[in-house]
Amino acid sequence: ILDSPVDKEKQECWQAYSIVTDMYQPNPKRLRDWLYVPKSNGYESLHITVMGPEGKWVEVQIRTERMDDIAERGLAAHWRYKGVKGETGLDEWLTTVREALENSDSNGLEAMDQFKLDLYEDEVFVFTPKGDLFKLGKGATVLDFAFHIHSKLGCKCIGAKVNGKNAQLRQVLNSGDQVEIMTSNTQTPKQDWLNIVTTSKARTKIRQALKEMVARQHAFAKETIERKFKNRKIEYDEAVMMRLIKRLGFKTVTDFYQNIADETLDVNEIIDKYLEQQRRENDTHDDIIYRSAEGYNLQQTQNDEITRSKEDVLVIDQDLKGLDFRLARCCNPIYGDDVFGFVSVTGGIKIHRSDCPNATQLRERFGYRIVKARWAGKSQGTQYPITLRVVGHDDIGIVTNITSIISKENDISLRSIGIDSHDGLFSGTMTIMVGDTGRLETLIKKLRTVKGVKQVSRN
Repeated sequence: ILDSPVDKEKQECWQAYSIVTDMYQPNPKRLRDWLYVPKSNGYESLHITVMGPEGKWVEVQIRTERMDDIAERGLAAHWRYKGVKGETGLDEWLTTVREALENSDSNGLEAMDQFKLDLYEDEVFVFTPKGDLFKLGKGATVLDFAFHIHSKLGCKCIGAKVNGKNAQLRQVLNSGDQVEIMTSNTQTPKQDWLNIVTTSKARTKIRQALKEMVARQHAFAKETIERKFKNRKIEYDEAVMMRLIKRLGFKTVTDFYQNIADETLDVNEIIDKYLEQQRRENDTHDDIIYRSAEGYNLQQTQNDEITRSKEDVLVIDQDLKGLDFRLARCCNPIYGDDVFGFVSVTGGIKIHRSDCPNATQLRERFGYRIVKARWAGKSQGTQYPITLRVVGHDDIGIVTNITSIISKENDISLRSIGIDSHDGLFSGTMTIMVGDTGRLETLIKKLRTVKGVKQVSRN
C-alpha cells in the first residue's frame, strides 16, 4: 500500500510493479490491471503473480491508501475523495439500479436478487470496432452486449462478429474480445432470449420490449375488429363483446386479442357469434319485459333454497375452523369469492379477495403471512355491502327499472345510489347488501338485460 498523491497514483503503482518483477519472475497471464478501468463496485488495484523463492506462486496486490480505503469500506468511501475518476463506477451502478426498478414488473424481490448477483460477479472487458471499452458481468453473451450498448440495437440483433469471426447470439464473451453487432430491421425480440442473456439490464429490456410488442399486437387486433364492424355497418357494443369473450372461454381480454393477432380466430366468425349473442340477449330482454313480478320472485326463491344452509364458516388449510377473522375493507369479499387470509400484527386474520388490488404486494412483501382460505357451508343471514357501477343511456326510466329489479329481489336491499350524467350517458354507483356471489351474479345478469344499460361491474 503506497502513500501517493492522487495525480501520481498510477505512476508509482507501476514503479512498484517494476521493482517486484525485476526481483521475481512474473506470470503475464495472471496480470490484472484495475487501475485504468476500475470494477463496477469501485475497486482499483494492480494484481501480479510472481514465482517466489521457494518455487511457489505468490500474488502481489499494489494499490494506494485511497484505493485501499475504497476496497475496505466500499462505495461509500468514494465521497471522501471528490474529483477522483473512480466515482464514475458508483454513477454507473446507481443508473443500473434505477433502470431496473423503473422497468421491473412491480416485482421488487426479483430485482434485488439480480442486484446481488451483479455486485459480486467478476467482469469481462469488451471492445467495439472503434475501440470503445465496455464492462460486462462474467458469462455475458453477444446479446447481453447488444442490449448493454442500446435497447434498440439489442431488439434488432441477429448475431455479431467477434474478433472478425461470425458468432451467434448466445456466444459467451471473453475479456479483450472485439465485438461488432449485426442487425436486421425484420428482427424482433423473442421469449427464449430471456434464457440466453445473463445480465439484469438485458433481461429487463427484453421483458419491456416483449410487453410493448404484445400491447401493439392487441391494439392492432382491436382496431381490426372495430374496422370490420364498421365495414359491415354493425354497431360495436363493448359490453356485448365482453360477455361474448367470456362465453367463448377466454379468461382475459388480452388472451382473446392475442388469438386474433395470431390469426387463430377468424374475425368474421367472431362477428357472426357477436350478432348471435346480441340476438340471444335481446330475446331474453323481451321475455323479461313481459314477465310478471311474481315470476321474478319465484325464480329468486328457488335460488334461495339452493344457497341456504346452516352458517358461514371459514376453513383455513381445510381443517381449522372458527378462527378470529375479519373481512378486508380494501376489496370487500363476500361469501363465494375466491379468498386468501393475511395474518395481521394483532394475530387476527384479514380475508382478502384473490383479485384484491393489494394482493400482489402482500404476497411479495409478506409471503410468509399468507394463509390459504376458502368458504365452507352455505350463506345464511349474513349480508355484505357491495358497490356496483352501472353505465347506460341517460334516461330516468332506466334508473327506475334498475331500482325496481333490486327491490323485487329477496334478501337484497339497496342502501345508496349516486348518478352522474355526461354526454347522453349516465354513470351510477350503487351500494347494495347481498348474501353471496350467487345472488350477486344473478342480480348483475338481470341488470344487464335492462334496455339501455351498457355495462354493470363490481368495484
